[in-house]
Amino acid sequence: MARQGAGALLASGTLGFPPQNLARVVVWEWLNEHGRWRPYSAAVCHHIENVLKEDARGSVVLGQVDVQLAPYVIDLQSMHQFRQDTGTMRPVRRNFYDPSSAPGKGIVWEWENDNSSWTPYDMDICITIQNAYEKQHPWLDLSSLGFCYLIYFSSMSQMNRQTQRKRRLRRRMDLAYPLTMGSIPKSQSWPVGASTGQPCSCQQCLLVNSTRAASNAILASQRRKLYPGGAGTLPVRQSSTFAGGTLWPAGTGTAAGGVAKGETPRAPAGAFGRSQSAPSGTQLPGLNNLNRPGTQRGAGVSARAAVPPGVPALPVKNLNGTGPVHPALAGMTGILMCAAGLPVCLTRAPKPILHPPPVSKSDIKPVPGVSGICRKTKKKHLKKSKNPEDVVRRYIQKVKTPPDEDCTICMERLVTSSGYEGVLSHRGIKPELVGKLGKCGHMYHLLCLVAMYNNGNKDGSLQCPTCKAIYGEKTGTQPPGKMEFHLIPHSLPGYTDSKTIRIVYDIPTGIQGPEHPNPGKKFTARGFPRHCYLPDNEKGRKVLKLLIVAWDRRLIFTIGTSNTTGESDTVVWNEIHHKTEFGSNLTGHGYPDPNYLDNVLAELLAQGVSEATLKD
Repeated sequence: MARQGAGALLASGTLGFPPQNLARVVVWEWLNEHGRWRPYSAAVCHHIENVLKEDARGSVVLGQVDVQLAPYVIDLQSMHQFRQDTGTMRPVRRNFYDPSSAPGKGIVWEWENDNSSWTPYDMDICITIQNAYEKQHPWLDLSSLGFCYLIYFSSMSQMNRQTQRKRRLRRRMDLAYPLTMGSIPKSQSWPVGASTGQPCSCQQCLLVNSTRAASNAILASQRRKLYPGGAGTLPVRQSSTFAGGTLWPAGTGTAAGGVAKGETPRAPAGAFGRSQSAPSGTQLPGLNNLNRPGTQRGAGVSARAAVPPGVPALPVKNLNGTGPVHPALAGMTGILMCAAGLPVCLTRAPKPILHPPPVSKSDIKPVPGVSGICRKTKKKHLKKSKNPEDVVRRYIQKVKTPPDEDCTICMERLVTSSGYEGVLSHRGIKPELVGKLGKCGHMYHLLCLVAMYNNGNKDGSLQCPTCKAIYGEKTGTQPPGKMEFHLIPHSLPGYTDSKTIRIVYDIPTGIQGPEHPNPGKKFTARGFPRHCYLPDNEKGRKVLKLLIVAWDRRLIFTIGTSNTTGESDTVVWNEIHHKTEFGSNLTGHGYPDPNYLDNVLAELLAQGVSEATLKD
């Protein structure tokens, strides 16, 4: 199905204009870290257009119209969005669509994310969905646009064709996007008040004004130094930027770099994206992998840009949060150096290669020597609790004469009564009784072991608190979900002679059970489905088999607090490391890593999952 109203893409550092005397709907968009152009809301676009009419080279304070965008300012001259508290810079563009399309009618299509809130589709996808909706098509296949999703209008849902996961869909009416025709009025001074012509006195405008004043002061100082004797009026070269790169005048070479990684307004997880364009004859290093095929692309890219010798490079924070220069420092330094007429090239650390190239269904094969391709775990209702006293007695031997040393559970001496005396009582277990675990020989009060068992998963197993030796079959508290595994015809770095085993974990959100930290409370499941990778060799297949056992025992994931985001009551990894980075190792979770397979075997053994398990 052909898309209607696809927008014309803009060259870097310039404002786009519709053809003379042709009405067009204007949508302002920003480029996120996934290379997707995300639209601002209609209200924000009206605000940007109003400022643009006053001064086409000025700045737009987004917080004046949307309080959630308070830290953000758009510089119309460089066509970049700047976050004041972190220094993050993002390219923006001014795109045009047909007035009869969805943005012209104020129609917004949205999908429900994992937070149960609604995220708008990218504008071209929104237009495509609306066109199909108006033609009363029962469904829409987005695979021709590069996305493996089906839209069902009867159920108002979106389905992932690979994972079969469904999300709710909705269509709502909002403010129509601004309409423009012909050319834009000449620029005036900035900032300009709405009606009085006086500078705005809000705190954000004052901050932007102070930054600009500092830049102008440096610029004037450099002019006096470079052009003494009245030559200060000579023009100083200013750079125009696109996608974080600096475009140099003809004859001086071209420099292009990445965009500082940081927070951006309303960045969706898993939202659809669009292609981006660059000036004719210019390739943007580091961003070429972000391009997607589009139905109406602007000028193509060809020659690779080169950084002129002597241009200082400022490395910025990369995706895993490390880097020699904080993005705020890099951003402010770049602004001040550009204002002084000094060349600056902001560079970006390489992006992790998280996923392999696309794989057709016919190329996906079962893993040799491993039965099946999928394991599911349903909601586990706790079995009738085994008598804690019987469980403890099964694994210990009574000690008639205990040594004069501490019980590492209650920290009382073994020759005295348990610290749980008076707190916990069990018939047949006296507080002074001491037992020795059969395998490791560590000794504890029997009452202390009973208390430890009651505080655990109550699955009939014990784990020595000193050496972590496991008695019985340890199980975890992993929520219900699905584990898929198959072979794909691509090789991991360091294993060029082997194909790759891909594991896909998928756990939906749900309600915590009695074995979880907050029974009855909702838990979240971020980042699913999660893709993990193993080499298809003898040891890799052994690891897969043991991971299947660990999955069946609910040991791969648990519910807790995320070390990455700090969010509580969410699904987190459970001390068995996985490789989630396919083609690189920038985050530490990829390949090559010659010790990974041995390390994960040791982690599985610590959970009671060993090769002996496979023989049982």
